[in-house]
Amino acid sequence: MTHCVDVRVHGFHCDLYGHVNHARYLEFLEGARWEAFGGVVDLQEWSSKGWGFVIVHLDIAYRAAAAMGDLLRVETASGEIGRTSAKVQQRIFRVADATPVVEATLTYVVLDLQRQRPIRIDGALRRRLAAVGAKTSDPIPPLEE
Repeated sequence: MTHCVDVRVHGFHCDLYGHVNHARYLEFLEGARWEAFGGVVDLQEWSSKGWGFVIVHLDIAYRAAAAMGDLLRVETASGEIGRTSAKVQQRIFRVADATPVVEATLTYVVLDLQRQRPIRIDGALRRRLAAVGAKTSDPIPPLEE
């Protein structure tokens, strides 16, 4: 299941060469992740549990340049989920010609903020994180204790 967000490239996204600056792609990816996770993660609930979402690794490949006026689509989907870390797969492509622009794999942990240690990803949490990218209008069920 993949969550999609469209982004129009504006002049302030571009560098002196007229290409989207590499750091702006990180912002595009982050914005899309916020939307994709919004359907499965209740940040107030996580805060009450003392949990945080922490990125521990990002692998990004720049495939082609995007320029002002381009319409880009950012796809986000859940990736591999391990014992204490999980991955999100993301791709940005130019809508007009389907040219791949960026491919990224992000690894994250759910951190126990008090102990500063990753928590185990199992049960309801695992099922919820596996649903990142799913299109659902159902309310987020609470995590079991």
